[in-house]
Amino acid sequence: MSTWIVGDIHGCAEELAELVERLALGPADRLLSVGDRVHRGPGPAGVMDVLRDAGAAFILGNHELRVLERFQLAPRLADGSDRPPLRTEFPELTDDDLAGDGRRKCIVLPERRAEVVEFLQSHHGFFVESTGFEGAGPTKDGRPWCAVHAGIQQGRAPRGTDPQHLVSLRRLPQRGRPFWYEVYNGTNLIVFGHTPGQTPRQRRVGGRLVTLGIDTACVYGGSLTAYSPELDEFVQVPAKATYARA
Repeated sequence: MSTWIVGDIHGCAEELAELVERLALGPADRLLSVGDRVHRGPGPAGVMDVLRDAGAAFILGNHELRVLERFQLAPRLADGSDRPPLRTEFPELTDDDLAGDGRRKCIVLPERRAEVVEFLQSHHGFFVESTGFEGAGPTKDGRPWCAVHAGIQQGRAPRGTDPQHLVSLRRLPQRGRPFWYEVYNGTNLIVFGHTPGQTPRQRRVGGRLVTLGIDTACVYGGSLTAYSPELDEFVQVPAKATYARA
């Protein structure tokens, strides 16, 4: 089995479909999204359809969290184990009801808006660890790995990090304002999104990859990136257009 972790999709349905086709997932392979899947870009419903067809799992990003909070459907624990009961009935929803962090738009047809909120409830919490993800293996060099949307607090494991940090952390409140991943001192690999860049953000300690940022700014005209920790391989699809401005 191989796990393929895909960075922030942000409504880029065509690029996601092409990426999944290139991955040629086998029966035992898994696709895992690090969140921020449906806001900003042109094809939120298409992203939802592609991920469902691929049997993908996903963790919460800041945009999904804001929608669930609006409907009192957000978990408070990092592992998502306190999630509220599944809700499938909603009144007539507006675009504003689906707005993400910073009121970022998620434009879908009125008849599919409730479907989006229902879909967002199928999350795997705020992080996924290889040791608890069915069928996942260690990194190619034999270490456990973890996927989060944004980052983890210094000196803490993902489970002990405040969920708001798991979905929004970038820089640390200390001298020089370093990115959290620049001072991460753990030995396990942390794969994350949220902080866009034209290329993956890689940090190595002692020759080993310890943090990897895979938000490669597809919605801003960059590319959509997937990474397999078990294979230590990347697959990328270039954006077909610039859909939003940072």
